[in-house]
Amino acid sequence: MKKAILALADGMVFEGTSFGAEGETSGEVVFNTSMTGYQEILTDPSYKGQIVTMTYTQIGNYGVNDEDVESAGPCVEGFIVKEYLDFPSNWRAKKSLHAYLSEHGIVGIQGIDTRALTRHTRDFGAQPGVISTKDLDPGSVVAKAQKLPKMSGLDLVKDVTCKKPYHWDEADWTLETGYGRIASSNYKVVAYDYGIKRNILRLLTSAGCDVTVVPATTSADEVLAMDPDGVFLSNGPGDPEPVTYAIDNIKKLLGKKPIFGICLGQQLLGLALGGKTYKLKFGHHGGNQPIMDLTTRKVEIAAENHGFAVDMETVKDKVVMTHMNLNDKTCEGIRHKTLPAFSVQYHPEASPGPHDSRYLFQRFIEMMENERKKDTLAKAQSTQRAAKVS
Repeated sequence: MKKAILALADGMVFEGTSFGAEGETSGEVVFNTSMTGYQEILTDPSYKGQIVTMTYTQIGNYGVNDEDVESAGPCVEGFIVKEYLDFPSNWRAKKSLHAYLSEHGIVGIQGIDTRALTRHTRDFGAQPGVISTKDLDPGSVVAKAQKLPKMSGLDLVKDVTCKKPYHWDEADWTLETGYGRIASSNYKVVAYDYGIKRNILRLLTSAGCDVTVVPATTSADEVLAMDPDGVFLSNGPGDPEPVTYAIDNIKKLLGKKPIFGICLGQQLLGLALGGKTYKLKFGHHGGNQPIMDLTTRKVEIAAENHGFAVDMETVKDKVVMTHMNLNDKTCEGIRHKTLPAFSVQYHPEASPGPHDSRYLFQRFIEMMENERKKDTLAKAQSTQRAAKVS
């Protein structure tokens, strides 16, 4: 295997060997604590601009298949593992992870001390880094990392959003049939694509939603003209503050349609309500985060992937905190006090991760149903008043 170097902006250097594509890549280095699901992680658009380190030691043993993807292809900038296994053994596998990364031009490094890298990231925070198989001079690669922009201030949504609207009808996966199709639905939902994961769309469809996905820049007027029962705000990469076009549109939609947001969707909702967000030291990335639902006091183990969070002090006059991360007490969910709008910071659709939080899709259904009943009642009362006047 060819030698490779990972260099961080603070001067930390790791030497290992290359797998996947050869070359040089850069991004913010973060770690993911999931034990499985590397294919879903690689294809999660929320990782745009980031190099992902897997904390689990052996990666690649079950290969890559055609189904476990969250977008059209890998979105990470690079991939870091302790030990890559190039002999996949799984009945669903179609190719090796090395072949998959090579095919998509993703540079990987293996054979480094990922525990040391993870501890360093926890102590000093996520930071820019470079993986190189062509420049093996540590000083040179460190200098390149130091010139990279930090994640704060970057609008990466524009790089991952869809180019035009499309309809989604694929449902959840089952062992017997794979991904199904829903023939009929009860609720019309417009989903903003800030970097949306496919499993979110599958669960919306499985819950009874007719889903139309629209680009991140789609105006509120265009969405309202589609007359949906609800609006979904998706996950996505980067800093939410520069995504001003999304914030402006959410402001115009509040109070007009029920809104459900996930991850970046929560941050954008918080900003639209006049709040602020802040950068977490190293973020939450993995499938084993303890989250308390403050409305039920139940604890869920949830999947997460985010580097920013809503500052509750700046929105507490308008929303209540519904979920809390038990590791660091950060806000993991909010609900507007008077308007039909709620969101969570974590990923109830998982993929990868546990299914503890799937009930949130039903909460969205119930919110849309309640608003539909209110509209029906209001129209009936209006008709009655008009009849009395005539």
